[in-house]
Amino acid sequence: MSNYIPTIGVEVHVELKTKTKIFSNSTNGYGQMANSLTNVIDLGYPGTLPTLNEEVINLGIKAATILNCKIRKVMHFDRKNYFYPDNPKNYQITQARTPIGYDGYVEINVNGESKKIYIEEMHIEEDTCKSAHRGTKTLLDFNRAGVPLIEIVTKPCISSGEEVKLYLEKLRELLSYGEISDCKIEEGSMRADVNVSIRKNETDPFGTKAEIKNIGSISNAKLGVEKEIERQTKLYDNGETFKPQTRRFDDKIGDTVLMRIKETGNDYRYFPEPDIPFVVLTDEMINNVVETLPMLPDERRKKYQELGISELNANKLVANRPLSDYMNTLLTEKTNHKIASNLLLGDISAYLNRTEKDIKETTLTKERFLELISLLEKETLTSKNLKDILDTVMESDTSIKDIIKEKGIENITDDTEIRNVIKEIISNNPDSVNDYHNGHDRAIKYLMGQVMKETKGKANPKLAMDILTEELN
Repeated sequence: MSNYIPTIGVEVHVELKTKTKIFSNSTNGYGQMANSLTNVIDLGYPGTLPTLNEEVINLGIKAATILNCKIRKVMHFDRKNYFYPDNPKNYQITQARTPIGYDGYVEINVNGESKKIYIEEMHIEEDTCKSAHRGTKTLLDFNRAGVPLIEIVTKPCISSGEEVKLYLEKLRELLSYGEISDCKIEEGSMRADVNVSIRKNETDPFGTKAEIKNIGSISNAKLGVEKEIERQTKLYDNGETFKPQTRRFDDKIGDTVLMRIKETGNDYRYFPEPDIPFVVLTDEMINNVVETLPMLPDERRKKYQELGISELNANKLVANRPLSDYMNTLLTEKTNHKIASNLLLGDISAYLNRTEKDIKETTLTKERFLELISLLEKETLTSKNLKDILDTVMESDTSIKDIIKEKGIENITDDTEIRNVIKEIISNNPDSVNDYHNGHDRAIKYLMGQVMKETKGKANPKLAMDILTEELN
């Protein structure tokens, strides 16, 4: 296979999490009966006037900030004119000349190296209605018409399918954490189109571009790009050329399929939307929005690792927003954060999954959790004991010390008591003691097992092991 240099750009449409649509007071919802969330503005009735939803601008400011974009303080909306069944006004209201955000970037990690994916611009627009094809008929659902979108356009700076995947994953994580969108690709609230071209050398002009649409998942975006690079390589190797075109990703065959050839450039005859006044953002408006941003994923990962939490656990916490938010309440506490993360991701996570609860719906207050961590750290409570009392800890208000007393699982932390038990076990098991002195590792495990059996599992394991080793030697 000849070596070509791929040049890739990605356009992502993200539906914003607002209560109502961008230019009307219809509910912004998903999965409702077709055409039930509409009014005359969404349906494009003549003479209706749009009213801009302020929350859309606020989420635009938030997104621009998270994506390290510069924010445009004076902007207007434009009409993008085209005729298509999903667009009853025969134009779409968008931002062509004055996008709210521009010159941004997102950092991804490629094979341990940090790479910036540069964002050309990020603009606000309205979604069109949804077309469903049934045999020879096309049905239109206007529930989606007028849903607010941001479109995020990268510069052509991506060089592989893997980078496309990492970029989309990072974008989804950032926009979800910023509460800008729920980014559910399967529901269409995050949609990506990818432009792919290849060339022999860096100094050559860009190759012919193919756009891939209808990508239903992040893994398909990676696969679609790889298949497209493969297809173009074969053509160029055979001395063939192709026209600029739009392709779609076909899930069933796992490859891209031709939709249409781009014979002419689209002339959308953009002009400023006369029915919506210019939007002017003040520093105060921008700062008020920026102050509402939560701590973002990368900052969380860094803080967790500084507190001694492993990289693996830091990533797992970030992937589970409710647990990460809970962990953040402990950041300034003097406690063992490593034990805290193991607990949250282990037994507590298992309990929450089993009971289908959110951690906020349990009685595990911060104070109770800190008490639990402290008992485990001192080994007053073993991880086996914890499993016996966890349900009670998560469901009742009784103090953890009282729960331990009630269940009768207090560990023996008295040296003398444990030492007496150990002396007795050593004198009753001369064969195992000999095995130990002859270097058989299994012997000490057996003896330790006898200690735990004799104390009904209540001996502090670390203390018992130390005393056992001391007595044997």
